[in-house]
Amino acid sequence: MKFKYPDEITIALVTLIDDRNKEVAVPDKIERIISLSPAVTEILFELRLGDKVVGVTPFCVRPDGAKKKKKVASYGYANTEWFAQLKPDIILTVTGYQTAVADQLSPLFPTYSFGIPSSLSGVIDLATKVGIVVGEADRGREIERELIEDLKKVKIGKSKEVYFECDLGSPVTFGSLSYITDVLHYMNFKSIYAGMMKEWLYPDFEYVKKRDPEFIIIEPKMFSRREENLIEKLVKERNWDQLSSYKNGKMFLTPGPYDFFAHHGPSLVREVLPWLESIS
Repeated sequence: MKFKYPDEITIALVTLIDDRNKEVAVPDKIERIISLSPAVTEILFELRLGDKVVGVTPFCVRPDGAKKKKKVASYGYANTEWFAQLKPDIILTVTGYQTAVADQLSPLFPTYSFGIPSSLSGVIDLATKVGIVVGEADRGREIERELIEDLKKVKIGKSKEVYFECDLGSPVTFGSLSYITDVLHYMNFKSIYAGMMKEWLYPDFEYVKKRDPEFIIIEPKMFSRREENLIEKLVKERNWDQLSSYKNGKMFLTPGPYDFFAHHGPSLVREVLPWLESIS
């Protein structure tokens, strides 16, 4: 059954077109938000709307306050009974892997989907877009300016080849359509898969050996226990012991137990770029 606002409350609605090309009737005054995107959740807190966030996913861990919110969905599953109890004014999702969930929720609740950025500038622009949708456009643009200033502080090193891998249940890498490739490129890390016209793909470990990139960056699965010898284990499994990156100490695991590159909120600019600078 479609969620209805209480009869005694009159709410003005604005019709927006989201990045699924769907019409979404958004209340002009939003008090209760469910966010199913870790990046969007981080932005909402930076918009100073953390107290209006009433539901998130288990992957919404930035900032710390997001961890305390009720977990109502995962990337591919949503409990509509919980949603009805929480009475959201709007549900915010992203396209791609969450499209099916957004399509499930749209007939029941106002559900707005943002496109996953394909570039670093798109990551920054997302703060503005979220701000506009939730009625905090000015603050969204302030965050955009802050992130641009953060970009200016990062020192870009010399050009080098890199292989980047992320564990999303199995090892994947990223092509030219991914913001991850663009972020690496901004910092002068030229991905060996940058020529692939895809957002993501399964890597060929023999191809990695053939290209012998100067750097290798591995992002373990979110929440996984970081094995001290994980690099050595992967090198042995893949026969990578002759790679220049391994012999020269240029194979790196991303820091911390959470998504790092695989998170397109403001912390991508504030944490990932300085880290890339530090290993250059």
